Amino acid sequence: MRRPAGPPARLVLLALLAGPLVAATPALASAPRTDTAIFAGGCFWSMQAQFEAVPGVISVVSGYTGGRVAHPTYEQVCSETTGHLESIKVTFDPARLTYAQLLDRFWHGIDPTQDDGQLYDRGESYRTAIFTNGPAQRREALASKEALERSHVLHAPVVTRILDASPFYPAEDYHQDYARKNPEHYGAYRAASGRDARLRELWGDKAVKPAGH
Repeated sequence: MRRPAGPPARLVLLALLAGPLVAATPALASAPRTDTAIFAGGCFWSMQAQFEAVPGVISVVSGYTGGRVAHPTYEQVCSETTGHLESIKVTFDPARLTYAQLLDRFWHGIDPTQDDGQLYDRGESYRTAIFTNGPAQRREALASKEALERSHVLHAPVVTRILDASPFYPAEDYHQDYARKNPEHYGAYRAASGRDARLRELWGDKAVKPAGH
C-alpha cells in the first residue's frame, strides 16, 4: 500500500526532539551559578558567624579538611592526630560577591600572625589556612597574602598557609550555626577567647565582627 504524502519520518522525529531542547535552553542559561571557598580560621563557630548574612553568601558549613582521616569526628580532630583543621565551606554567588571580597573578609577576621592556633584555641586543628579550588583561586589567594605582607599593617610575619583544597567533611549537626542557635554560650566563649580585642588590636576599624554584633 502506498504511504500518504508527508514529511519523512526522520524529519518529524528531529522536529519533535528539537522542540524540548530549544525550550530548555533559556532555563539552562538563566540557572544561577555558584562557587565555593574554604577557609580555616580557628574556631569554626566564629568563622561561620563571620561569613553568614554577608550579601551574596548562600550558605556556610562548618567542617574539617586538610587531614588524612576520612569522615573524622570532632573528638578525633581535637586529639590533633588527624591533620584536619576546623574549617568552613562558603557557597556564594559570584555575580554578587567576589572571591577577592571573601578573602578580604577572611583576613580581617583572623590573626594571620599566630602559628599555633587562634587566640586561646591552640593546636594544629586551629591553625589558619586558605584552601583554594583551582588555579584562579590560588592566584588570588597568593596575591592577597603578598599584598598584606607588603602593606606592613601587621608587625609580624603572615603565617597563614595557602593550600590546595582537599576533601571537606561537614562537622556534626550540633556545630552548625552554633553562634545563632546558642547565642549565650557562644557569646561567653567569644568574650573569653579575646577574639574581638585581638582583632581590634590588629585591624582597628577594619576588624570583622559576626552578624548581630
